[in-house]
Amino acid sequence: MSEKAQQELSDAKNIFTNTDKNPSNILPEKLTLDSTLQFECHPGVSCFTACCHNIKIILTPYDILVLKKRLNLASHEFITQYTEPTYLEKTDMPGVQLKLVGEKNGCPFVTPEGCTVYEDRPTACRYYPVGMADFHEGGAEDAEEQKFFFLVKEDHCKGHEEPKQWTIRDWRADQGVDVRDEMNKEWLRLVMRRKSFGLQATLSEAAKRMFFMASTDLDTFRKFILESSFLDTYVIDEETLAKIKEDDIELMHFSFQYLANTLFGAGEMPIRQEKLQAKIEEIKQRQDDSLLKAERDYEELKADRDRLMKESEEKKG
Repeated sequence: MSEKAQQELSDAKNIFTNTDKNPSNILPEKLTLDSTLQFECHPGVSCFTACCHNIKIILTPYDILVLKKRLNLASHEFITQYTEPTYLEKTDMPGVQLKLVGEKNGCPFVTPEGCTVYEDRPTACRYYPVGMADFHEGGAEDAEEQKFFFLVKEDHCKGHEEPKQWTIRDWRADQGVDVRDEMNKEWLRLVMRRKSFGLQATLSEAAKRMFFMASTDLDTFRKFILESSFLDTYVIDEETLAKIKEDDIELMHFSFQYLANTLFGAGEMPIRQEKLQAKIEEIKQRQDDSLLKAERDYEELKADRDRLMKESEEKKG
């Protein structure tokens, strides 16, 4: 394998691979959708549910939306009861991970019989043991050319010893990953865009709070849009507004658009001209006030200097 390919595999660990403690679990081979995989997980495998303990399961906005709906909870109730705060993929962007419970430090939804929310399980659970790397997630075009897959193989997992064979394409379809990829891609693009800037540039506390609200608590984000001055500031067409009032998925996608625009200046979120003009006047006024203050400070310093020089001359005389 070329040095470049080895580096790409080293960099391939992403938000869903859970290999922070042992990145060597990534097998050194770049896979395609037509590559084969020998793997199966079922209650008869000796390690069944072992991978649901002592693990970091990051939740995407779509994961939260689906799980809180299944449990019939408001967003803030789900977040409070089932998650704990974390930072996303070595950035300062705040997110949530499942709060592990019990003596065995397990997922709150796992039992000896398996997952109690299996049909709505998080994205991270669906990926395993196939990871995906897309080196254009930071915002560049033609991402397909840079996309590949890789296999995570951990010692404790006996699913690799099962005889069942799939193509990567069939495995992903069986796990419902393609749907999750579509739902998560704009959010992942935000995270990867932020990561590409490095930690030398930090988000403000206000930006962090806004990112957290818009990507984890859609109920509060909807209230923010409808009950604050948001609609007085931004131009939102009637069709879009009607959708985000009723449809959580439309609201989620709108939140990604809003965050991309406010955090990175990407896309278009037109601001009402009167608001824009008021902001320009406010900035101009601040500049004028700063200039006047600088002039006053200069005059005061000049007066002090003249006074000291006069006193010095008088003493000499």
